[in-house]
Amino acid sequence: MILQYLTGEFEHEVESTRKLLQAVPEKDLGYRPSEISWTMGELAQHIATIYYWYAGTLTQDVYDIAADHLERGAPGDITATLALFESNVQKARNAIQSLTEQQLQDNWTMKAGEHTILGPMPRGIVARGFLFNHIYHHRGELIVYLRATGNKVPSMYGPTYEDSKKKSQ
Repeated sequence: MILQYLTGEFEHEVESTRKLLQAVPEKDLGYRPSEISWTMGELAQHIATIYYWYAGTLTQDVYDIAADHLERGAPGDITATLALFESNVQKARNAIQSLTEQQLQDNWTMKAGEHTILGPMPRGIVARGFLFNHIYHHRGELIVYLRATGNKVPSMYGPTYEDSKKKSQ
């Protein structure tokens, strides 16, 4: 039952993420709000990349990120980032579809070589915290970047502020 809910949430949120990434204009990919912040292109690319991590998280008991061959794409090319996103979403979807309810309860660990980064903890908790919530966090950042550069934010959970202002005028 939990797996059914996670799958439903995943599919719904993929569409929201897609709309958000499609709203990123090429002209603003180099925007960064501070010296220590990612550029808009790097942030969009990171969001697309998180979907890649679903496969390692959901199909391996110990995911060694240092041994993985992560494809990062090109942060200066939103078309390439969107293609990376679509490719990674399919990998993530396949990983979710391969899961059982029991596997959500099994312990999972993330390592970088011999160094443990996360875990061990139940895979279902990792899916919510490390995967789902991680994407939501960075999507929120990307919304701020879009607004700061004067770009329209797409509707994801109902009308945006801008949409509601148009209706009231």
